[in-house]
Amino acid sequence: MQWGVIAQMPELTQDLFKSYQSGNWIRLRTLVMLRWWAIIGQVSALIIAQRLYNLNLEIGLCYLVVGVAVISNLVAAFVFPETKRLSESQTLQVVLFDMQQLGLMLYLTGGLHNPFSILIVGPVTVSASALSSRSTLFLGLTAIAIASLLMKFHLPLRTEQGFFLQIPDVFVFGNWVAIVIAIIFLGVYSRRIVSEMHAMSTALQATQMALAREQKLTDLGGVVAAAAHELGTPLATIKLASSELAEELSDNPDLREDALLIVEQSDRCRDILRSMGRAGKDDLHLRKAPLTALIEEAAEPHVDRGKLIHFDFGLDNDDLQLQPTVLRRPEVIHGLRNLVQNAVDFARQNVWVESSWSKDTVVIRIMDDGPGYPPHLLGRIGDPSMRRRSSSSDLDRPGYEGMGLGLFIAKTLLERSGADLSFANGSDSFKSRASHLDRTGAFVEVTWSRDLIEVTSDQNRQALGANEPIQS
Repeated sequence: MQWGVIAQMPELTQDLFKSYQSGNWIRLRTLVMLRWWAIIGQVSALIIAQRLYNLNLEIGLCYLVVGVAVISNLVAAFVFPETKRLSESQTLQVVLFDMQQLGLMLYLTGGLHNPFSILIVGPVTVSASALSSRSTLFLGLTAIAIASLLMKFHLPLRTEQGFFLQIPDVFVFGNWVAIVIAIIFLGVYSRRIVSEMHAMSTALQATQMALAREQKLTDLGGVVAAAAHELGTPLATIKLASSELAEELSDNPDLREDALLIVEQSDRCRDILRSMGRAGKDDLHLRKAPLTALIEEAAEPHVDRGKLIHFDFGLDNDDLQLQPTVLRRPEVIHGLRNLVQNAVDFARQNVWVESSWSKDTVVIRIMDDGPGYPPHLLGRIGDPSMRRRSSSSDLDRPGYEGMGLGLFIAKTLLERSGADLSFANGSDSFKSRASHLDRTGAFVEVTWSRDLIEVTSDQNRQALGANEPIQS
């Protein structure tokens, strides 16, 4: 059951990414507010140019263009609800309208001779932050085309005395180059940053989902253990009473008492099951386990997946009895399980899980005989946007198209528990160890300070007490 739940992670992650890529998360109200600010800026610039600098503008046409933006904003504000969210195509149309309106205003006010021409970059930046790469590319090319047309086609800026305000052609060309570079650079930069933010946000959501699922599975294990513990006595009593009834079935005055006892104990079992069904109980014995048991539990879903998993417990330690007793923390179990899963996915035949401990540290190493990590990706291990280790190895990887999400979840959860992780290739790490020459694949080492993961002796001596209901 645990493996079935964990195997659903790729589908859940794809759903999370689709929710970001659908484009249905931008409110119309947000774009309306941004447009009001643009309208206020345009009107202010027209008033200052006309009243303060006495520029002779086509003021009627300018206010007509601004009026179109005002009307569109009023329609959007009063016709559509405030909670209206735009689709990809609708957002593209709104941003394209704003770009064309700005381009027309620049045409009426000097083209690229107008210092405000740099504002043509704004809609492209908005697109890069909110829309798909295709929409951003389309708007970027449109902005470059508008800027190119404005170099040659525009109404000149004139003073009240009839003088033309224009800059030399070399500066006009420089403005055009600057605008084109700004469109390309800011578009790519904004798109890359937003994509990484979305990838990280989605990966963190997947991590929280994985941790919550592991916690539920741990609680379920506690429920099962508590059921076996608490139903043991009444079920044994029922079995004893039933045996006595079977043996003394005829003319025995004690049958009535035995029958009543069966009813009483059956009621008790019913009450226990009802209590556990409502809330469940946490078996305090399951809160801690020997290190080796924790490792075996983490690897258990992958034992029967066609690869041989070798456990080397207590490496460099003489006595397994001295192994640390650790807390069964869901994030540790799930993190180790993801690392084992990654090793099994890429291994040819064998996976090795080693553990060792000293007075100060606890170390777990996971290795395989697969192709290993591409050297150029070693520095990016744990990045949720990392696609894959090698295209050839993906052919044998069943159902795990990924963005490095499994390793990201494992790294995040284990580091949250206080662990330090290091990644390498076995072919580089074990050249001098004859016993490890066949461990040519990925090599992951997880190290904890012993006091962060071990249950202290004082905790071992404390009475566990009664099993408490699980807090929902």
